[in-house]
Amino acid sequence: MSTLRPAAFFDLDKTIIAKSSVMAFGRPFYQGGLINRRSLLKSTYAQFVYLVGGADHDQIERMRAYLSQLCKGWDVEQVKAIVAETLHDLIDPLIYDEAAALIEEHHAAGRDVVIVSTSGVEVVEPIGELLGADKIIATRMVVEAGRFTGDIDYYAYGPAKAAAVVELAANEGYDLASSFAYSDSSTDIPMLEAVGFPSVVNPDRALRKEAISRGWPILNFSNPVPLRARVGLGSPRSPVYAAAGLGAGVAAAGLVWYARRRNKDMSTES
Repeated sequence: MSTLRPAAFFDLDKTIIAKSSVMAFGRPFYQGGLINRRSLLKSTYAQFVYLVGGADHDQIERMRAYLSQLCKGWDVEQVKAIVAETLHDLIDPLIYDEAAALIEEHHAAGRDVVIVSTSGVEVVEPIGELLGADKIIATRMVVEAGRFTGDIDYYAYGPAKAAAVVELAANEGYDLASSFAYSDSSTDIPMLEAVGFPSVVNPDRALRKEAISRGWPILNFSNPVPLRARVGLGSPRSPVYAAAGLGAGVAAAGLVWYARRRNKDMSTES
């Protein structure tokens, strides 16, 4: 008898919350002396572009390079302190009521909830705790002497997200065939393909087209409500976080799994 169990994997930005989680902290980072006014304005503009039109692969890569260099030399503990101090004021009001309800439903059904985000672990961990997530997968920056070097240890993006999901499922005993996944971005198609029950949330144009062709459910979230106004998510579950810094061998294994599954699907379609 199988002991595998289903889980629910959620992208974060524009799926659970109505903004880019990292850029939401632009003003407190500015007030804390981590960025200058020009960087604050640039982050605000990037946020606007992201919200209005989404971000394609090239735009996300440019934002990744910009943010990784921007945080070079930052004190990690200062970043964590700023996030902790401003989390409820900045993030709580941005959480979609519909996403919060889905998280409640999955927990009520006995499924672990996993947040899988391209944002940095220093931001995603406290948001995961706020939401009562059981695990997180997030980008990790290289840290030396307590400061970011500007280099990336693990980038939770595209196929690497799918690889991380596969590894976590193997470690935790999740049955991916009976699991759920939610995302707004076409860059997360590999993660959506990794589970048996994918859904798209507020999808970008490319993901909407893909969802229609594959018959994936399309969900529209539009009602941010502070968690304190809800009943079910008022008390976080003290989550246990996933180690996001995957080794190259594990990531490669996940990518091989994804490639084999995709080839199998293509041969079936033809």
